[in-house]
Amino acid sequence: MLPEEIKKLIGTRGKVQFYEVEKGAIRRFADAVDDANPLYYDEEYARNSKYGSIIAPPGFFGWPLKQARGSPLAIDIPPELESAFTRAGYPLSLVLDGGMEYEFFLPVHAGDVLSAATTVRSLRERSGETGTIIVAFLDTTYHNQAGALVAKQQAMFIRRSLNTPPKEPANA
Repeated sequence: MLPEEIKKLIGTRGKVQFYEVEKGAIRRFADAVDDANPLYYDEEYARNSKYGSIIAPPGFFGWPLKQARGSPLAIDIPPELESAFTRAGYPLSLVLDGGMEYEFFLPVHAGDVLSAATTVRSLRERSGETGTIIVAFLDTTYHNQAGALVAKQQAMFIRRSLNTPPKEPANA
């Protein structure tokens, strides 16, 4: 059974976070994912395209303008949920990224400043071989500086409890 302190946070929306989309960061991201599309690094090519300037690869939304140094996640988990997880024995050190899905509406251009807010869509508790886990489903929306919706992200994070140690293998 989900702890009440965690369950009551379904529907909670985190604070708005701002992301700066810088041309050099776009290039580095495209290099990191080995995407040589000239729309991501060739200014003349991009200027003559239907986009009119360099755009970011899908899934790259820039870097947070204000984020705690060493923060392990770019996604803004509502702080109330994060502290409730920790108090209930589900620390950030035992989190697994369960994957993300995106829906794209507009291209992200170099120079854009995006705003993003994350909402806790649902939480589920499961028991497995490694003990009790909570699966968190988070929805994030990204808007550009003109207020237009750029993308929606659905993320899943899996957290294991410190209170339930992993089971011993059956053949040990």
